[in-house]
Amino acid sequence: MWLSPALLLLCLSGSLSLTGPSSVTGTLGGSLSVQCQYEEEYQSYKKYWCRGQNEGTCDNIVETQGEAKEKNGRVSIRDHADRLTFIVTMENLTADDAGSYWCRVRKTWYLGFWSSGTSVQVKVSVSPEKAMMFLSSSSSVHLLLLVFLKLPLFLTLVGAVLWVNRPLKGPGGSQPDKEKPSRSAPSPGKPCPGIQPFRPDRRDLQTLDSRAGGQQSLDSGGT
Repeated sequence: MWLSPALLLLCLSGSLSLTGPSSVTGTLGGSLSVQCQYEEEYQSYKKYWCRGQNEGTCDNIVETQGEAKEKNGRVSIRDHADRLTFIVTMENLTADDAGSYWCRVRKTWYLGFWSSGTSVQVKVSVSPEKAMMFLSSSSSVHLLLLVFLKLPLFLTLVGAVLWVNRPLKGPGGSQPDKEKPSRSAPSPGKPCPGIQPFRPDRRDLQTLDSRAGGQQSLDSGGT
């Protein structure tokens, strides 16, 4: 298909008059924002957010009415004319929100019978990342409980068991004898333990006999 230079220039100028992200991604249950910038010549015109595969047949979802914030269900739009920017916000995202959207600015002439404008396509994706983050958060909480609560409790129980079953020690750090024989008084006629019995030899007997004889002589002389 061949385009005339004038028509090609018109298409290029229109695409350059409005810019925005080619794609955005949000999470289930979350929200996302799309910011589109336009040229000063479009400052006083309405801005639109529509959905569809083609620019000319997309369905309008929400449009601006001046600089006030406009909302349609979970989708809102606001024109910041001083910054030549309008922002679209989608809240409480669902999987059905994924698809092709358009930022649009429309000019109208001849009492609405003929119009022109510019637009830019934005691909919206919705991921279940929030659910994965919830699972990851639950795993992190369980790990923290294991480290800071369950593990110290387990170590405390092990320490208590070891302390109860520890070997007892007597005075001075020595372990007491489990089976220590009781001490009893020695039997008559038996020497005390540790004492050697006295056994006199011949010399001792002679000395005792001589002392006994001398004592008898003294006794007889005295009488």
